[in-house]
Amino acid sequence: QLFANVSGSVDDEGTCQCSVYLPDTTFPVQKVEQLEIIATTLSKKFETELSKVREYSKRIELYQQQILNLTIRVQHMEEGSISYTELDFQLLKVEISDLEKLVTQLKPSLVGSNVIIEQIYLEITNLTILVNELESLDKNNVLAIRRQITSLQKRLKDCEENANKTTVPPYFPPGTCMHRGLLNVSQPYVVKLNWRGFSYKYGSWGRDYSPSNPEDEVYWVAPLNTDGRYLEYYRIYNSFDNLLLFKPTYESRITYGEGSGAALYNNYLYYHAYNSRYMVKHDIKRNTQVLRKELPGAAIGNRFSYAGVAWQDIDFAVDESGLWVIYSTENNVGNIVISKLNETTLDVLNTWQTRQYKPSVSNAFMLCGVLYATRPLNTKKEEIFYMYDTSTGQEDRISVIMDKKLDTIQSINYNPTDQRLHVYNDGYLVSYDVTFQ
Repeated sequence: QLFANVSGSVDDEGTCQCSVYLPDTTFPVQKVEQLEIIATTLSKKFETELSKVREYSKRIELYQQQILNLTIRVQHMEEGSISYTELDFQLLKVEISDLEKLVTQLKPSLVGSNVIIEQIYLEITNLTILVNELESLDKNNVLAIRRQITSLQKRLKDCEENANKTTVPPYFPPGTCMHRGLLNVSQPYVVKLNWRGFSYKYGSWGRDYSPSNPEDEVYWVAPLNTDGRYLEYYRIYNSFDNLLLFKPTYESRITYGEGSGAALYNNYLYYHAYNSRYMVKHDIKRNTQVLRKELPGAAIGNRFSYAGVAWQDIDFAVDESGLWVIYSTENNVGNIVISKLNETTLDVLNTWQTRQYKPSVSNAFMLCGVLYATRPLNTKKEEIFYMYDTSTGQEDRISVIMDKKLDTIQSINYNPTDQRLHVYNDGYLVSYDVTFQ
């Protein structure tokens, strides 16, 4: 039924009015039109997004292959023998950065979660960390180790070449001076602790030099009292073995010597008499003082002792030519003075005044008429740094390093027979072989 009777009304002008209600089953044409417009728009967007997905899928496949290639390169680098220096880490980082940018662009373009994209992004992140670690290892370890290995290989090769070219140092007969002076010293050989014990840090020791009987083995050890000033006791050994075994030929007492400057020459012990300018000649076989003689002008009273070694104002020395004394005078403003002595009378035969300040050196010795002076470099090394040739009156600077076991060297005595330096080092008896040039 399309029509129905309804009630109406007439207004003041005589017009009839009525209300008509359409049923709900009427077709919504306007809504359909709106839906068609929306569907068309969505279809276009879908085609656009689908086109993007196709494009990105192709690019993802391409970059997946690149990631695989990079992974293979890194694995080959780790497992193979390719040098890290041949790798271009910067290129790797640029390529990985490009991948990361692409994935970052892809993630917001795709609606919802995409497992493949997340997995690729994680792999790229891990690869970035791995390359950074490898680069860091290369900078800090691998290259350094390779350089060290190369250096060691070169040193080994040099050692092998030098071993084949090793030349024996020239031999100079004991007691002669045909060489051109001191060239080097060996590593220290610790003989033993002095016979009085560790507390007796000051003193002197060595081997007697007898020009008429150079092969005689006579050793002396003369530790000072613990005050580092008084020389009171000494021991004589008739062989090196007896020295090692604490078997002295005799032990004697003197009253009194001063300082660590004693020396044994031709069976006589020469030392500085306590608190005086006197030099003493002492017969070790009879334990008798043979002679006392004043050393003219010598500064005493610890005035110009060696650096770090007190009371060594007068220091006796022996070399191939005989007996010497090393000291200072006020006239020479504390610089080292060298005097050649007549061992029989203790007369001064000749004197040389150097320009080397005595308190600036730690010790000194004579060798073939040349004074050599030392100074500490640190607690483990001493340097023979100064020389004065009495035959020419010329002085010079040299550098011969002596390793030492303890901090302070109290005395150095050279022996022409065994061509060694006998050093008293904080209570220990130490020796060094000497090499000549």
